[in-house]
Amino acid sequence: MTLQTELKPRTEVHDRWTMCSSSTGAVEDHSTLFHAGRWVSYPSLLKPVGGLQMVHSFEHIPVLRDEVVALFAAVPDGVVIDATVGGGGHAAALLAAYPGLRVIGLDRDPAALEAAAVRLAPFGERVDLVHAPFSGLADVTMEPLSGVLFDLGVSSPQIDWGERGFSFRSDAPIDMRFDPSTGTTAGQLANELPEAALTALFRENGEGRLSSRIARAVVAARPLTSTVQLADAVAAAVPAALRRRGHPATRVFQALRIAVNDELGQLETALPVALDRLAVGGRCAVISYHSGEDRLTKAIFARATTGGCTCPPQLPCVCGAVARHQLVFRGSRRPAAAEIAGNRRAQSARLRAIVRTAVD
Repeated sequence: MTLQTELKPRTEVHDRWTMCSSSTGAVEDHSTLFHAGRWVSYPSLLKPVGGLQMVHSFEHIPVLRDEVVALFAAVPDGVVIDATVGGGGHAAALLAAYPGLRVIGLDRDPAALEAAAVRLAPFGERVDLVHAPFSGLADVTMEPLSGVLFDLGVSSPQIDWGERGFSFRSDAPIDMRFDPSTGTTAGQLANELPEAALTALFRENGEGRLSSRIARAVVAARPLTSTVQLADAVAAAVPAALRRRGHPATRVFQALRIAVNDELGQLETALPVALDRLAVGGRCAVISYHSGEDRLTKAIFARATTGGCTCPPQLPCVCGAVARHQLVFRGSRRPAAAEIAGNRRAQSARLRAIVRTAVD
């Protein structure tokens, strides 16, 4: 297994990996990971967050795991990019099922990469892990790809670790960055964006006619220093009669998280590149968790399956578009009731898949 910091040469490792025993919680100075038939020590990518070292167990249940494994049964041997490797659950399942596959796992979250390194260590040289956003997938290999998997959104460990600021269930700094070592925090957005910009952001994430009212309340509550303070400001702005099922701040937190991590922009950049890099017979699967992600995925897949044809659908194509992909199945698939019962966070998941059918 090789570990890379953000798209640096594979021989350069500049940060220290710090491991936490899930049973004892003890922090060790380094981890030993299997690489090229020997055990070697790697520096950690893990940075302190708000003065706290992230030492939690990153135990994440991969959503739609069996469906993903089945989707990749028909792909040719070669490289699969797990563009959001997380704790390595999907990657481990694919590697165990298909000996002819190798996995390059990308993630912005150092804690996720730490967990993936441990979980995928038994697969040795069949795994490379890269500290990078998935928009950088074109730079990690020049090989035609057997597959690409995007498991979008936020993971359960990220939500559950209160100090990361993804959830209003813990009182913590309003952070929400997947990579806590760089970029603007959600707290900065909540405190610095003009009211009109906050209104637009909340509206885009489903708040509708309440967007302006919520934005005004957020601005009035400044300076906001904690997740609970932000959640209370939002809750006070939503009339009890209009509160949807669940906490009224849920979509506001989602909107800030999506903006902080440029999640839709990342997907819009990375997904067309992934489709273009597929080998014939290669497949791309996307698991999305909110309507914005799913709409964007559907639109990009539609362009790929028509070749970008602009002709009226009822007439023969005369624009010269050539389709090089086709859908594996129409529409999207959802987790079965049994999976949702065992993992309630799977209930909003939607799976779409596409296959490369022709070369350029």
